[in-house]
Formats: sequence, structure tokens, C-alpha cells
Amino acid sequence: MDFALSSPDTSTLTRRRKAAMIVHMLISEGGSLSLADLPESLQEALTRELGAIRLVDRSTVSAVAEEFVSELEAVGLAAPGTRDGAIMALADHLSPELAERLRKQTASVRNGDHWPRLVDLPVERLVAIMTAESVEVCAVALSKLPVGMAAEVLGKTPGDRARRITFAMSQTADVSPDAVRRIGKALAEDYAYPDNPAFDKAPVQRLGAILNSTITDKREDVLEGLDSKDPDFANDVRKAIFTFKDIGPRVKPTDVPNCIRSVDNEVLTTAIAAALAGEEDLRKSAEFILSSISQRMAEQIREEVDERGRVKKSEGEEAMAAVTTAIREIAESGVITLIDPDEGEEDE
Repeated sequence: MDFALSSPDTSTLTRRRKAAMIVHMLISEGGSLSLADLPESLQEALTRELGAIRLVDRSTVSAVAEEFVSELEAVGLAAPGTRDGAIMALADHLSPELAERLRKQTASVRNGDHWPRLVDLPVERLVAIMTAESVEVCAVALSKLPVGMAAEVLGKTPGDRARRITFAMSQTADVSPDAVRRIGKALAEDYAYPDNPAFDKAPVQRLGAILNSTITDKREDVLEGLDSKDPDFANDVRKAIFTFKDIGPRVKPTDVPNCIRSVDNEVLTTAIAAALAGEEDLRKSAEFILSSISQRMAEQIREEVDERGRVKKSEGEEAMAAVTTAIREIAESGVITLIDPDEGEEDE
């Protein structure tokens, strides 16, 4: 389409046509423009507009340039305009944790392409996409994955769902690159950029840690209440709890000496004395500890227990809690691995 004007009336020109003229003028004068920072859809539109221009009279060019300069001078604020620019501008004013998280998100996105973030997701997360999103979106996502990964994801997707997705792939031939980018951005925002959680541990772990340090009667009362409200959650909390009675089933005999090394001798004796006088699970854990240490040390503790006699309930619970705390700390540090209560063997 030829474009020739004989008057400086610019009201008939679209903003895109004016922008194309300004870009051409700047390039002709040797200017350097970072057009690559624009979305590709706008780069393509600009190319079409510039390709449609043939001849423009000098008065029209001057009028467009003057209008551009007037609008430029009227600008009172120039914001970054891009996510990268905004992060750079605000980095010193955001919390360090948030600034770092935003930088990591941006570092993996170039020219609006969020797909690398999705490709880095674990297979289980990608399978979740396959089961939650529309089959058309899933077909596009599957097409963007490396072949080996796509095969693994498809293999773990339920049969009927997998068949529908593979059929939808036959309809992706005419999907535009811009649509693929938009799909990648939307999926990345939902699956690859999780919100910064308020708590660093899951609810089960947080409640388990609290109940670990709660007296037995209160702990059992809380768990009984949870059983009536949410049995599955209550069961998970029980697995997260580690009390004195769990020592026998969940600690390896060879790890016991390491576990009690930091426990004061008097505290250990008090805990053993209280446990031996308690319910069966407590007695089993006490005997387990005594059988897992040197015979000489075990005999010494038994003698001290006999001499001590009855232990107050509060003192016994405090001592047993000190022993289990020492074991949990050494387990959390990675020195030992507690046995999984479900599997009945060591965690891998």
C-alpha cells in the first residue's frame, strides 16, 4: 500500500503509522533503538507499518516529528516499563528476600519466554498441569517439553486424559507463536512462581513440633479432637510427632549412643526412671535405650533408678522431653536418620 501525503494534516494517521515514521527517522539518522525489548507482536506490527510506507512529504514528516517532540516534552514521569527495569529500580527498597526471588524469576525469562521455567519443573508438577488444564493448553505444553520429558509426563498422565491431550496435539498446527508465549506465561505464573509462603514449614510439621513439647495428656487430647475433625490430618500429625515412646520403634540401636551423648546424666536417669514406671510403650523405649548402650553404663543407670525411687510426673515428662529433643535435633542435623513409621525401615 503506497503512502503519500501532500499536507501536514496528521489527524488521518494512526498512532502505529506515526510510530513507524519516527522509528524510521531515528534509524536513518544513525540512532540505536532497543526494539528487541518490545513484545514480538509489537515488533511485527511495527515492521508491517514501516513496510507500508513509500513516500511522505517533508511537511508531514515535520508535523509528525513536532507532535512526537511535544508529547515527549509533556511526559512528567517515565517508569521502567518492564519487569526487569522495575526490579532494578526497586531492588534497594524491597526486602532482600523478595528482591532475590524476583531476580531469580526474571533471570530465567528472556524476550517474554517463560517456557524454560516450566521445563525446569519436576515431572510430578508437569503431570499436575496435564490433569488440571484444558487439553488444548496441555497439548501446547507437551509440545514445548523435550521429547524424553514429554514421554515421561505423558506416561504418568491418566489414560483417558493422555489420549485426549494427544488428539488435541493434532490441532496445534495453526497456533501462533504469540499464543504459545501467552500460554507459557500463564502456566509459569500458576505453577513455576509459587507465592512466598508465610511459614517455612507445612502445617503438619508446625503442629507436630508444638505437640512434641506439649505434656502427654494435652497432646493426646488434641490428637483425639483432630481424629474427629480430620482423621487424615491427625494421622499425618502423629507421624510428625516424636516422643519418648517413639524412640524404640524409630531409632536404630547403633544411633542411641550418639543421641544421648548431649543429655545430662541426671536428666537421662530421671527420664529412664519415669519411663520404666510408665505405660508399656514408655517402658519399651527405656529398655531399648538401656540395651543399646554399654552394659556398664546400663547397669549404672539401673542402680541410680532403684536408688531414686518414684519420680514426679512433671519431672519425668520434662526429662523425657529433653531426651527426645536431643534426638530430634541430631536427626534434623542429618547425623542420624529416623525410621519411617509407615515403612518400618530407614528413610532413604
